[in-house]
Amino acid sequence: MIKTDMHMHTSFSADSDAPMEEMIKASIDKGLRHITFTEHLDEDFPPKYGLDFTFDIDEYFSKVNELKEKYKEKIEILHGIELGVMPHLTDSYNSLVDSYDFDFVIASSHLVDMQDPYYPQFWENNTFHEGCRKYFKTISDNINAFKNFDSYGHLDYIIRYGTDEKKISYLDYSDILDEILLLLINNNKALEINTAGYKYGLNAPNPSAEIITRYLELGGKLFTIGSDAHKPEHIAYDYVRLEAFLKMLGVKEYVYYTKRKPVTVPL
Repeated sequence: MIKTDMHMHTSFSADSDAPMEEMIKASIDKGLRHITFTEHLDEDFPPKYGLDFTFDIDEYFSKVNELKEKYKEKIEILHGIELGVMPHLTDSYNSLVDSYDFDFVIASSHLVDMQDPYYPQFWENNTFHEGCRKYFKTISDNINAFKNFDSYGHLDYIIRYGTDEKKISYLDYSDILDEILLLLINNNKALEINTAGYKYGLNAPNPSAEIITRYLELGGKLFTIGSDAHKPEHIAYDYVRLEAFLKMLGVKEYVYYTKRKPVTVPL
């Protein structure tokens, strides 16, 4: 069984009200050995959406350290962050990451042209194909600009929204997806496998089997696994299903990060 959840949020993130200690207790109950809190930091997130994706990082470290000590005999708790990246934020994010002792940094794309695809307004001006291609282009641009991260989050996140079909063909985007995967591989960055895809009815994690298979074909070896849980009941979401899925694709191991260094765990 997969014993690590490298992606979860608490009340330090604007879109969660889960107490950190409740997330820890649920993780222990589910038999996990390592968890990483990856609170949202999206600088310059458009105020029109009414969410402030920033938080007090010193307070966050203090709380994690307190609970890390309290539960040290039961589970390893790691410091992480999920950055909503855009090229113009590179200097700010580099300064931030270099100023704190994070164990793990996720880079994610949440905006396209300063619009969040979660909201229907984005799709009023983009077909599904146009929206997906624009989204993947932002990932390429983001990695070219910012490399101070460990794993790229939910690579095909955009398919959760904008259509009832909730899937794409790799072949329709093979040029830009290959560019992204090679950027990850050549820069020694991990590809996140995010089980929230199951929660959103995709019948697969994010990214899809086609993208994971292509990453392997191109020589990719580093995978992180996370539920993207925002509440206790979603921790380690569908991990039994995920493990069978990954073994079917030929994935033999995953990694978790401590002090920004990968630790390999066999499936």
